[in-house]
Amino acid sequence: MASVKKLVSFDPAVAEELERVSQALGMTQKELIERALDFYFDHTDAVIARKISREVREGTEPVYDADELFAELGLE
Repeated sequence: MASVKKLVSFDPAVAEELERVSQALGMTQKELIERALDFYFDHTDAVIARKISREVREGTEPVYDADELFAELGLE
């Protein structure tokens, strides 16, 4: 998969910690940042899923019957 370049700026303390941790783990800073973001995105997926589940239980998130939805979309 092709890489996409992103320019980010860090607080100096965070940049220093990133350098220390990447050296300690024998990883590049890019690898460490990618792993950290993957972990964070997995966590936020769970947070979002819990939020949606709560909203469904509370009745604030609409729920549709699959058969009705498929029929409406012509996917019977």
